[in-house]
Amino acid sequence: METLSSEQQSITLIDQNLELSRNHGEPSVSRASKLATELAAEKRRLQQDLRELQAENDDLKPTTPTGTVDWYVKWIATILSVSGIFLMSAGFSMSGQIAYAISAAGWVFVGIAWNDRAIMIGSSISATAVALTLVKGFG
Repeated sequence: METLSSEQQSITLIDQNLELSRNHGEPSVSRASKLATELAAEKRRLQQDLRELQAENDDLKPTTPTGTVDWYVKWIATILSVSGIFLMSAGFSMSGQIAYAISAAGWVFVGIAWNDRAIMIGSSISATAVALTLVKGFG
């Protein structure tokens, strides 16, 4: 047998009182009963609104996974790309290009893990461009 919450018990009692008053031919329902019924209905409506707002809030939370292999690769690749750009700007072209090429390869891995073609294509193009410059420097 299911136990009723205090709210459900109150609503049940109000409904029973309303039914009794109708059966006994009483012309009107007491004002307190009407207010209690309205309050219970308003509470149900507010609880529904709260559930809807919670669902909207859950939709706004970031969907990027944390603590997974692709999360670590993403951050390492980001650090390497920024480092590569700074190294190239500081005149250490070869070291900067290597860091940036490794970074781009990491981002291709992340794009594959996330099934995100834009990340894969953008990273592949920049990795290829930097790799061509590296090969040209060795040749």
